[in-house]
Amino acid sequence: MKKFFAEFKEFIAQGNVLDLAVGVIIGGAFKGIVDALIENLINPLIARIGGTDIGLAIDIGKGQALNIGAFISAILNFIIIAFIIFLIVKSANKAKEIAAKKNEEEEEATTKTCPFCKSEIDIEATKCPHCTADQPEEAAE
Repeated sequence: MKKFFAEFKEFIAQGNVLDLAVGVIIGGAFKGIVDALIENLINPLIARIGGTDIGLAIDIGKGQALNIGAFISAILNFIIIAFIIFLIVKSANKAKEIAAKKNEEEEEATTKTCPFCKSEIDIEATKCPHCTADQPEEAAE
């Protein structure tokens, strides 16, 4: 049990809880924006174009109703939020890919190829450690 609390303390100290809390708060705020978009823009357009109200409910008796419009709104909310999250994740992955390529290019710039023995040598080398040939000044630049 002591180990469990030590692991929990380490988990909290890593900042994972704070990141999770920020994500939940931003997600809730974003859901409010999407709800407003659906209720104030999309539902009226659907009602205007289709001639039916998105707030459609079917009475099943004894004061109970199946609220199909609310279900359709929830589906639209999910699709919009999922699409936005997909775009965010795709953008983040693309940014990571670009950063990785940039790091590879920087790493490649630290070496050059000896024009005589074709060995890889340090970019600032004036003499090849493999064939001991003097490096031309053009290759060093």
